[in-house]
Amino acid sequence: MKQSRAMSLFEAATNVLVGYWLAVATQLVIFPWFGLPARLSDSMAMGAIFTIVSLARGYVLRRIFESRRG
Repeated sequence: MKQSRAMSLFEAATNVLVGYWLAVATQLVIFPWFGLPARLSDSMAMGAIFTIVSLARGYVLRRIFESRRG
């Protein structure tokens, strides 16, 4: 069965949100191991930056592969 556009959007948004909060939680745990301060606000800002970079990377790669397909 083919996935609807709405469900694809919901899946992608859920993936991004889960990835963002997982990145924030991971930073809060890992940073102290390396002697780095683990502030929630800093982790949230860095998580947002990494999320934007990841979305851009995924989009560019998807477009490259799509252009080679057709």
